[in-house]
Amino acid sequence: MKPTQRMPAGEFKAKCLSVLDRVAETKAAVVITKHGRPVAQVVPISPESKPTCLLGSVKFRGDIVAPLGELWDVES
Repeated sequence: MKPTQRMPAGEFKAKCLSVLDRVAETKAAVVITKHGRPVAQVVPISPESKPTCLLGSVKFRGDIVAPLGELWDVES
């Protein structure tokens, strides 16, 4: 296992997108530091937590903005 890379926050800010691509490709975490102290960690997402397709998972139950047909007493 490779040692975790450390990177100052300013450098991470400048190279954020390339760091994200490298983490996704190499599966190696990067620790972000401020003044030498670890403050965050960029880690690859695990395969089981990747989003799945939601196509067909939503069910239509009726018009959600149509009037309900109920009268409300606004003076109570």
